Formats: sequence, C-alpha cells, structure tokens
Amino acid sequence: MTRTAAPLILRAMQALNPMAETPGTEPVVEPIAYLTQPLGDLAAWTRYFRESAIPVLAATSAGLEALRAIEDDVDASMLADRIQADPLMTLKVLAYAGSRRRVGVSTETETVTSSLVMMGISPFFRNFGLQPTIDERLKDQPAALQGLQELLRRAERAGHFALGFAVHRSDTDANVIHQAAFLHDFAEMLMWCHAPTLQLKIRDAQLADPTLRTATIQRAVLGIELDDLRQTLMKLWRLPELLVRISDGKHPDHPTVRNVVLAVRLARHSMLGWDNAALPDDIDDIAKLLNATPRVALAFVRKIDHSA
Repeated sequence: MTRTAAPLILRAMQALNPMAETPGTEPVVEPIAYLTQPLGDLAAWTRYFRESAIPVLAATSAGLEALRAIEDDVDASMLADRIQADPLMTLKVLAYAGSRRRVGVSTETETVTSSLVMMGISPFFRNFGLQPTIDERLKDQPAALQGLQELLRRAERAGHFALGFAVHRSDTDANVIHQAAFLHDFAEMLMWCHAPTLQLKIRDAQLADPTLRTATIQRAVLGIELDDLRQTLMKLWRLPELLVRISDGKHPDHPTVRNVVLAVRLARHSMLGWDNAALPDDIDDIAKLLNATPRVALAFVRKIDHSA
C-alpha cells in the first residue's frame, strides 16, 4: 500500500462506518440528551416516549446476561422471575409482546410468563440484547437517580399492598392487580430517565407545599398529567386489556381499580413512616374495600408492610 493510499482508504472506511475510530484517538462518547423543557401536548409526549429507550435496573441487566449464558437451560418461568422484579423491564416485555400480536387477538389474561411462552426463549434473547441501565442513564444526575430509586421502592410497596388486598378479597385477578399497582407510576419513571430537571421541579414543588395536588403540579411543569400519559402509552403499546382497565384511576368505582388506587396511595403516604396526616383517610377507605373496621384494616396493612 502506498503512503498516499492509506489515508484515502481510512476516509472511505469512516464514510461507510461513522462510528469507526481513527487510530491513535480516543472514541467520542456522546453526552446523554435530556428534555429540559416541556413538550407541546400529550400527543407530543406520547410520540417522544414511543421512540425512547427504556433503561432497566442494573440487577435486571446483569441477571438477564447470566441467563443468556445458559440459554439452553432457561425456561419462561426463570425469565419471568427476573423480569417481573423490575417494572421497567416488565413494561418492555409486555410492550414488545403487544407489538407482535395480531390485531383482534384477546389479551384479557396475558402475563409476562405467557408472553415469553408465546415469544420463545431464543427469540427473546435475540430481540433483547444487553439492557441499558438507569445507573448508566442517570450517572451524571445523582439527584434524579435517587428520586427514581425511591419511586421504584414505592412501586414495589404498592404491588405488595395491592396483592394483599386482592388476596383478602379473594379476587381471581390478584396477579394482574399486583402488576397494575407495580406499573402504576411507570410514566413518572420514564420522566425521571428522560426529563430529570423537570421531575426535580415537580419534587421540589411538592416538598415546598405538600398540600398541592400532584396532578396540578404536573400540569404546571409538564403541561400534562402523567396518569393521562400512562393510559395513552398502555393503549398504544397494546398492553393486556385487563391491565389497562384496572390501571385507570379516573374510574375508581370498580373494586379492582379501587384496589390499585388505594395500594398506590398507601405506598406513597407510608414511604417515610406511619405518621403521615393522609393515612387515616387511606385506612378508612381501605377498611371499606376490605369490608373491615379501620382498626383491623390498619393492623392488616402493617402486617403486609412488615412481611414485604
């Protein structure tokens, strides 16, 4: 190769592959782009999150890679156990299953496990490579990472409460009710990942005035309510029909919806202890749901909290 030909070949290779590194130089790491201003309306937010990456817990990413290494020995139950411990990974799997489903096919009782059985183990690993993590996504946003981690812990508590209420009520949809409470705040989780500055504004406003309604602050900062974004994305991603229905907190009269709403409320109000001023009203409403006295309802939820 002549001295003059080498640079020409190098430039040609780089034209074919813009990510190719130039010998002797460090690879360029693109900074993570965050939304710092609200989008125009619900449709704009929906379009944005429809195309956005969804990071997962670091433990989920590592656990899936460990299972990938023994793929021939993995079954749907093993995968489901890993996925269902993470609301964001659960969301990704259900959304992917929805995108592959034929129009008109019923999704009434679809679960993560049934989605994996339908998909197959090898296709799952082919379609879900190494998963990006929330720690990587928010590595330069420590306050936002902390806010998201707190929300994830709250989601786990909400799921435990919802399952406990459903089992007490002998509800045959107990597992879906648990999932609905666990996924209830996924739109806020995505917002922490992609618009941390805006989420911190919301958190600071709530800390400054705890009497402000969450929906009011969200409209002021984001221009939308996250409940509306959640329901729109669930329908767009064709998540299981029953899950979508019982996740709609704006229609709380049905007992299954009430079960989810009260579990989420209780998880939020009891995160820092059992002396929150809103808890007596929560316990009264939970007592009505469970057909029990407030004293019995309080003892019941404390028992669930202790066993979680």
